[in-house]
Amino acid sequence: MGVAYHSHYLVWCEVARTDLMCQLGVRYRELEELGVRLAVVDARVRYRSPARYDDLLRIHSWIRDTSSRRVIFGYWVEKADDSTCLATAETALMALDNRNQISRIPTFVQEKLVPVSDPMRI
Repeated sequence: MGVAYHSHYLVWCEVARTDLMCQLGVRYRELEELGVRLAVVDARVRYRSPARYDDLLRIHSWIRDTSSRRVIFGYWVEKADDSTCLATAETALMALDNRNQISRIPTFVQEKLVPVSDPMRI
């Protein structure tokens, strides 16, 4: 069909989310060393225009909402050359302990995960 497979959008969002968290000073490896895992419990993608093979893309990520146990990220995927919006997305991640039981996000991490206003309507 000449277009990117639909599940790739979630992979691109994961890369953008991981990069955002690193920029904020939160690394998944450090969380796991503390016995905390952030697991995706909800994911939604709204496809607006197809990404074509060889398109150069830009993925924006931001924090929409947080609580003591959950963080919600927003995303938009756009073509880098003309800023055409290809998709918007949202993922919710829940904190789990080493036994995969619901846990709390450490306070020092919560302080770094500050929600911002949506830069684009999701």
